Amino acid sequence: MCLCYLRTHLVGCCRKSCWVCFATEEDDRDATWVQPCRCRGTTKWVHQNCLQRWIDEKQKGNSTAKVACPQCNTEYVIIFPKVGPMVYIMDVADKVIYKMCPFVAGGIFIGSVYWTAVTYGAVTVMQVLGHKEGLNVMERADPLFLLIGLPTIPVMLILGKMVHWEDYILRLWRKHSAKLPFFNYLFSDEYSKNMRIPAETAPLSDPLCATRVLCGALILPTIATIVGKLMFGSVQSNFQRTLLGGIAFITIKGVLKIYYKQQQYQRQANRVIVDFPSETQM
Repeated sequence: MCLCYLRTHLVGCCRKSCWVCFATEEDDRDATWVQPCRCRGTTKWVHQNCLQRWIDEKQKGNSTAKVACPQCNTEYVIIFPKVGPMVYIMDVADKVIYKMCPFVAGGIFIGSVYWTAVTYGAVTVMQVLGHKEGLNVMERADPLFLLIGLPTIPVMLILGKMVHWEDYILRLWRKHSAKLPFFNYLFSDEYSKNMRIPAETAPLSDPLCATRVLCGALILPTIATIVGKLMFGSVQSNFQRTLLGGIAFITIKGVLKIYYKQQQYQRQANRVIVDFPSETQM
């Protein structure tokens, strides 16, 4: 009885069973078997065709991707048939192009951004100085200076837009508000006795805020030109008129922004959470 049990057990252990389709060698005697990893026992053997299909699913069309056994993490050794010299050269060229494309695309993107910044800088110079004066200045300037200086114009505008000087004034006012009765008149502080300090939001935490900063910075020269013509039309110099218009616009906008932020701050600081209405109250 022991010998029969041992013989049955040995036969069961030696029987090949595919871990993909669960078929044994008795089910298909013509199938090709392979043991591609360090697994032992029931997961040692697998049909060649079943493993090929399973690898195709894992590679998802990328024949060069490496695939490993899901049980023992052994990387499968995949051997391709030899090809002719023409196919080999084309294969190497395809791999080189595949690796170089991200760098080429990045260079094209950076180049596009750079020349867009150069164009924007040139348009801004003509807008601020006037069309003819701006062209004369750029024609007399060193080309290397233009290639370096013009792209810095939008960069400096964006960096300047990111400086929230209104917040510094608000902090100073909140700290020394008792000494400034005029500001107390502007910013009603009737609830100051019970005011809490609300949490401040990060200026660029929202992607929409970042796009707002970008658009506001790039449109500033146009707004400065318009405001300069409306408020300082008597000034002959186009540059001085645009400069005064930009300063006036930034100042007026800053004051309104300070007032708005302080009102929002007080509303946030004095909010109250009420009781949930009961059924009798409803």
